[in-house]
Amino acid sequence: MTDSIKKPVSAKRRFALWQGAAALSTLALVPLATGAMAKVDSKTQAEISRFMDVYLEVKSNYVEPVDDAKLIEGAINGMLASLDPHSGYLDARGFANIRTQTEGEYGGLGLSVTMEDGVVKVIAPTADTPADRAGIKSGDYITHINKQLIIGLTLDEAVDQMRGRPGTKIDITVVREGQSKPIEMSLTREIIELKPVKWQVSDDVGVLTVTSFSADATTDLRAAMLAVEKLLGKKPRGWILDLRSNPGGLLDEAVGISDLFLERGEIVSQRGRRKGDIERFFAQPGDAAGGAPVIVLIDSGSASASEIVAGALQDQHRAVVMGERSFGKGSVQTVLPLSDTTALRLTTARYFTPSGRSVQEGGIEPDIRVPQLSDPDYASRPKFRESDLRRHLINEKKVDNGLLEKDEKPDPRFTASAAELKAKGIEDFQLHYALQTIGRIGPSAPRMAQGGKVPVKPAAKPTARN
Repeated sequence: MTDSIKKPVSAKRRFALWQGAAALSTLALVPLATGAMAKVDSKTQAEISRFMDVYLEVKSNYVEPVDDAKLIEGAINGMLASLDPHSGYLDARGFANIRTQTEGEYGGLGLSVTMEDGVVKVIAPTADTPADRAGIKSGDYITHINKQLIIGLTLDEAVDQMRGRPGTKIDITVVREGQSKPIEMSLTREIIELKPVKWQVSDDVGVLTVTSFSADATTDLRAAMLAVEKLLGKKPRGWILDLRSNPGGLLDEAVGISDLFLERGEIVSQRGRRKGDIERFFAQPGDAAGGAPVIVLIDSGSASASEIVAGALQDQHRAVVMGERSFGKGSVQTVLPLSDTTALRLTTARYFTPSGRSVQEGGIEPDIRVPQLSDPDYASRPKFRESDLRRHLINEKKVDNGLLEKDEKPDPRFTASAAELKAKGIEDFQLHYALQTIGRIGPSAPRMAQGGKVPVKPAAKPTARN
């Protein structure tokens, strides 16, 4: 799936999807429902009557008796399926899965997936999980599990088959564009722990990897920054915030992580269907990085909450965004509880960066485009983004992303092959290039301040919008 929510402790708690979301309590549902019923006109009544006619015909004449609950749930799913790809009905299993994604751990493979034309399609593997180590890539199609065809299953049914007791084996068949035949893989399920933040130190630079915006991600990132400073015994000369293949998470965490690097200003706004339905989120005073240079790494798997952070730091001139154009999911989902075990996941708004940009379809364009040359399949593997999903919301300001990604001339900095890089000990070219860029920033130069520019030595000439 491409969604995750804040754990639903009570009906009044806020719920948010990966991507960020509006808050709505159960108490708010009463006037919402009442207002909606008040707007039912004669045309709507006629359509409801048509639905009831179909329902009664099925109940009376279908070849076998049909359970009422099955018919109603099918109608609900069909109604929501006619909307955008991120709206849907959460039955008891789906609701439990979303809770697990944000508050617990499970036995599985570590995959973020969606459904396309009845086939499970990979959004991105989570770093350092069985799926990642097996080499599953964004855009891969999973057609078989344990030699059984899964085409036609629901997404929840397919996910249930991939999950299981840690230590158990699972065989999957992957179809990858550009490959002449399916790829057979044998994996072992592991405990997928929802630890959203990892950190390391390289050349006096703190590298912070955020794998998901699950609960407490902001707290964990702040702790990681303190751990880096403790290890170094001083402030690092810069930070790299790695959001690659991060499918998103909770809006509160996206705002919190952005706020760690900002002194002031807007972080994100979300706007609903009504003119006055706007909510804005602002940074509080206090930059945890102390103004040190920041590079944000993104790729085509960086979605929603990741795009909120990248867009905020880019628009506020607080960081250089590097890598590949992001996924492009700029819509907001709200989870509306229907009962203790079921809920409605509904797209209710769009979000916008501080400068008023919508990333829907277009995504975040990096200041410095850096291909992942260390991936041998990089050039041949197609990129999978929001604009590839059927029924996706259209950006009001249409952008031709084909032109954005078209290279007229090869960049002389990016001609090395994966084999050549491996021979030099470079396993992650994008991270390597980001570390080099931080290294070019003079150690005695003034710290990078919000609203300022990254001071770079004249010897380095990567073009960037700072």
